[in-house]
Amino acid sequence: MSTFNCRSLLFVAACSPALAAPPTDQYQTVGVVDDLPVFYRQVESRTHHPLSWLSGHYTDFAAWRRMARDKYFSCLLDRPPSVQWDAVVIGEQDRGNYVARKVVFNLTGDSRVLAYLTVPKGPGPFPAVLLLHDHGAKFDIGKEKVIRPWGIASEKMTSAQKWVDENYGGRYLGDTLAQRGYVCFATDALNWSDRGGGGYDGQQKLASNLMHLGMSLAGLMAWEDLQAAEFLSQQPEVDPRHIAAMGWSMGAFRAWQVAALSDHIAAAVADCWMCTTDHLMVPGNNQTRGSSSYNMLHPGLLADLDFPDLASIACPKPLMLFNGLQDKLFPPDGVRAAYAKMHAVWKSQDADSRLVTRLWSVKHTFNAEMQDVAFAWLDQVLAAPEKSK
Repeated sequence: MSTFNCRSLLFVAACSPALAAPPTDQYQTVGVVDDLPVFYRQVESRTHHPLSWLSGHYTDFAAWRRMARDKYFSCLLDRPPSVQWDAVVIGEQDRGNYVARKVVFNLTGDSRVLAYLTVPKGPGPFPAVLLLHDHGAKFDIGKEKVIRPWGIASEKMTSAQKWVDENYGGRYLGDTLAQRGYVCFATDALNWSDRGGGGYDGQQKLASNLMHLGMSLAGLMAWEDLQAAEFLSQQPEVDPRHIAAMGWSMGAFRAWQVAALSDHIAAAVADCWMCTTDHLMVPGNNQTRGSSSYNMLHPGLLADLDFPDLASIACPKPLMLFNGLQDKLFPPDGVRAAYAKMHAVWKSQDADSRLVTRLWSVKHTFNAEMQDVAFAWLDQVLAAPEKSK
């Protein structure tokens, strides 16, 4: 359209009330409802996750797995540099049939961190578990949610114990597993415990600022979990062939993610984080609120691969996933749909017996009964040694 014609139209519109104020049902007058774009269903309808193994576009599973993993890595954005671990044990506590250690090491070239390590007594090497802490909008503790802390402020000790009582059936996962013969390792994600400073309100700002620096918050967490898995595999007490990842809530997301991306992880237990995107992207769901979701959001990735597709990169590794029927964060229909997709992948590789999925009649939790089932399963898939109870 010429400049003359455009100006003519603007002139006519200004002089004609009928053209200046067309009926509001002829154009979009509201763009955002319930924090979602009004066209989100249209976007979902044309998102077919073309890189999914179940798309029918691929026949070589090993080649698909490499391609999907490469896509995953590309969406993590810039990787922090790797350096020598330079690990130093700065504290140790005897806990009966195992010891707990405080270890300072270079998680990346950017971050020297404090971690907790539990080691059973007796001849090794032992199977091991990389413990990945939850979110919970609880930032004063991180690693302290999964391994019992010591030598810290009484307020932090009380906070950790209360959290474990409310969400983990009164158990510290790492200590319970150490008693069963596992080396366990945990450190803080950025913004938690000793690496804190932003808190809940700072999550979105932190994600934005990292993006300005060419990184992503979720990507950084993934890269660091990969580094933690490698560090654990190199510990002299650890059998590097038998390492699992385990976590609840955000820790579950991290557990199946690191199982998908790391060859150091042989199996994973993920409690209360699995669903299809279309069941999460609905008004009122926690994932639509920004803030916390940035810890699990990789730019552009979900256009090609849905959450169950991403977890399926771990196939044919043993994987156990739990969810709760009363968990308001993850609609059961979406969980069932995700489980079905994953079972289809494992079945395609004659490995369905290695995928265990279960919906429990619980809310968002990892209680003692669920843990007992998970621990017994780990004993089988990691061939743990005889336990001293």
